[in-house]
Amino acid sequence: MIKRILCFSNPAYLKLKLNQIVIEIPEVVYGKGVPDNLRQEGVKTAPIEDVGVVILDHKQITITQALMAALLENNCAIITTNDQHLPVGLHLPLDGHNLQNERFREQLDASEPLKKQMWQQTVTSKILGQAAILEEQGVENKNMLAWAKTVRSGDVENLEGRAAAYYWRNVFHNPDFVRGQEGDPPNNLLNYGYAIVRAMVARALVAAGLLPTLGIHHHNRYNAYCLADDIMEPYRPIIDKYIYTLIQRKGMPQEELSRDWKAELLLIPTLDVVIGGKKSPLMVGVSQTTASLYKCFSGEMRKISYPEI
Repeated sequence: MIKRILCFSNPAYLKLKLNQIVIEIPEVVYGKGVPDNLRQEGVKTAPIEDVGVVILDHKQITITQALMAALLENNCAIITTNDQHLPVGLHLPLDGHNLQNERFREQLDASEPLKKQMWQQTVTSKILGQAAILEEQGVENKNMLAWAKTVRSGDVENLEGRAAAYYWRNVFHNPDFVRGQEGDPPNNLLNYGYAIVRAMVARALVAAGLLPTLGIHHHNRYNAYCLADDIMEPYRPIIDKYIYTLIQRKGMPQEELSRDWKAELLLIPTLDVVIGGKKSPLMVGVSQTTASLYKCFSGEMRKISYPEI
């Protein structure tokens, strides 16, 4: 089932009632002189079980503790943004699986060779995805395919970095483009799109009974979602491709993303991905990937199920 993403970009009061998210627009509901029929239009509801991600994108949003607890109990990720309207915080449930303790142990007991092999698979899948996008755009990709074939356990030669350097010089047909959190557009589109995917992956990891903090490659004492950052890597090219098509259709965005651009990016969970020859929405595909990751930790599988482009 595809869960909804709710993004709030205006002042709002969010509370819980009868297992529903109640959304009130203060200036309509509590404004002086507003007719009663319009006040009713200022209140909307949404079933909690239908929501997978909530994005709080305005300083004047109030959310009750009861609603936050209910969202987290339903394995919903909550994202908060900064003054530039870019995601800066992610809230996840502590308990997402009834066998969580057992699964934590298997994840913690994973050997270094196993984690290096899984990182090799991850990097190979990511480079192949990037190579496929370049091929679709008529850009030479033989070097990318060669790198994908020669990734070693743990990617000790950092072929991921070499592939990324070539990829970013070519994917937007701008040799001067520099990928970064603070760079010029379309970096803002990429940042926002990746943040949505990161939240979905982190949410799916918790649902699979895994620790999002304990990565197979990324290790940062200040990063609570190292494993999410690892596992989302092969999904990045899917977002890049989607953003490229948006730019072709709409042109390059301004530095501050409009509501229209954000609405386009909120469709990311519904994008088609192919895993094992079967097509499914990206949000479903992420759950398949995290489920296969656990099976690799437990020894039931030897390969993570990543999307193919």
